[in-house]
Amino acid sequence: MHVGIFQKEDVDMDPQKKQEMMTKAPIPGLVTRLAIPTVISMLVTTFYNLADSYFVGKIASNSATAAVGVVFPLMAVIQALGFFFGHGSGNAISRHLGAKDGESAGDLASCGFYSALAAGFLLLILGQIFLEPLARLLGSTPTILPYAKDYLRIILLGAPYMTSALVLNNQMRFQGNAIYAMVGITSGALLNVLLDPLLIFHWGMGISGAALATIISQLCSFLLLLLGLHLSHCVPLDIRKLRHLPRYMGEIFHGGLPSLVRQGLSSLSIVVLNWAAKPFGDGAIAAAAVVMRLNAFANSAVIGFGQGFQPVCGFNYGAGNKERVREAFWFSVKVCSICLLFTAIIGFVFAEELIQLFREGDPEVIPIGRVMLRLLCITLPLSGWVIMNNMLFQTCRLTVPASVLASARQGIFLLPALLILPACFGLLGVQLSLPVSDILSFGLATYYNRKLLHKL
Repeated sequence: MHVGIFQKEDVDMDPQKKQEMMTKAPIPGLVTRLAIPTVISMLVTTFYNLADSYFVGKIASNSATAAVGVVFPLMAVIQALGFFFGHGSGNAISRHLGAKDGESAGDLASCGFYSALAAGFLLLILGQIFLEPLARLLGSTPTILPYAKDYLRIILLGAPYMTSALVLNNQMRFQGNAIYAMVGITSGALLNVLLDPLLIFHWGMGISGAALATIISQLCSFLLLLLGLHLSHCVPLDIRKLRHLPRYMGEIFHGGLPSLVRQGLSSLSIVVLNWAAKPFGDGAIAAAAVVMRLNAFANSAVIGFGQGFQPVCGFNYGAGNKERVREAFWFSVKVCSICLLFTAIIGFVFAEELIQLFREGDPEVIPIGRVMLRLLCITLPLSGWVIMNNMLFQTCRLTVPASVLASARQGIFLLPALLILPACFGLLGVQLSLPVSDILSFGLATYYNRKLLHKL
């Protein structure tokens, strides 16, 4: 069966042909074809925050740049909810479709989507009620607080449809319709880039304009994803099927918990990073914010490639084709590791230029950010191995090792590093925390791989 990178039938394929493609097409071409749209989607999702950081960085204030970084954990919480319900329902959908159980797949799609919508509304209400305490908790200093509140107040308004859009994105790609998902996400990002300078500078809205640009563009993505759901052959949504949630919550929990842990701990680690950088001034917080966004951008490409692997893994695991699962896993590990190696080399060589994109000529932010980024680049290639093992275990319902691996880099190892290393080495300890966490996470992933891969 010929497999190109993009073909029209990818988005207009009936379930039987899709089943045949997933279980019989050659692995390298199949994973690559599914991965390219998801890589683009993930890069674009991360680009929302990069765009805000870039344009806000043109405002002559380290406090404004730092405020975007301070609010980033809240964005990570929104993503955590979307990934929990999206990955949880999507993983299960792919397995049920692989087992030719379309009715259960439809129930799961509706339960995942409407649960995420409700969770987003709850986050919106609680966030607005406790706005100032939340901004302080996220790491705002007195000078950062006014900017953080302005940005946070508007971002929260988009929480319901931002969580739901991530569910739609993940459910479509788990059904092999990653191109529609890519179009929805990419369109919103392009709109965000256009709106940021218009609202921030032309209309003089400052950091509030950056937040407004984000929620408008995210709404555009959400509406396009809904349209894509109807145009594709994905299982449809029906709010009446929400009554089946108690029946399927276990499946959603098993598939989504690793993503919830990963994104939730990512949010917590950034808060702790902000607190660890506080003694060294707003410039240190701003530098950490820029480096964390660049790190997220690099890793998002690997996560996107892994998301191209996951539907192949889920379909074939559900169909009992374990050898194809192993082949797809090792192919994905090789591709991701090579790509991260090249990314790390570029990041190390051009570290100063990359930091200057966000704080040009800043004598406080650039030296701190340059060292932090170069240290991170040394261990960046290890991330692909950790992420791919996490996704393999998650898709195959090995929930405990998947959750432990998901929490390792952003929690089990990073949080103690942020608490211990700055006390020993000052600012250098803050800069060393991520590389130390990467090395320890790589060792843990290797242990789990040797222990569990033969069971698959």
